[in-house]
Amino acid sequence: MLPDQYCDYLLALYTEGNQPKDTRKEKKGKTLLFINLFFLLLIPVSVFLIHFTELSIILQTVILFLFVFAGIFAVFYFSAKRLSYHIPIISAAFILLNGSVEFVSVKYGDIPLMLFCTLIINSLLWLAAGWKLRIHYFAVSSILGLIVIFISIFI
Repeated sequence: MLPDQYCDYLLALYTEGNQPKDTRKEKKGKTLLFINLFFLLLIPVSVFLIHFTELSIILQTVILFLFVFAGIFAVFYFSAKRLSYHIPIISAAFILLNGSVEFVSVKYGDIPLMLFCTLIINSLLWLAAGWKLRIHYFAVSSILGLIVIFISIFI
């Protein structure tokens, strides 16, 4: 068998440079764009679900958990396929932050320590994800978030 470079050269030589376009790459790019757009749209859907519907907090939490699970699944799938997984992890992180803050605010609204603990846990999760996946903006935003949380606790 010939290496890919020789095959490409012979194909270009015999077709006189008139190769058909590789539609599989175009289709893959469109699919990736559609999936990223889907995860970007999950963020406003989750905000709408939390703030503008009268669903019970348990049902909201279950739906948001499914959104976060879909984002985490997409991160693992994209990283296995060596594709960009930044949009799904960002949307999963924002949805988790929004959902956990809303859940704690509804269930433990009179205990501000619970809200601070939830924010610290979210920041530590962002730090772990940034460190494990080598996503620098996650680690930096986590550290900045922890600084702001500690400043707001002690001021």
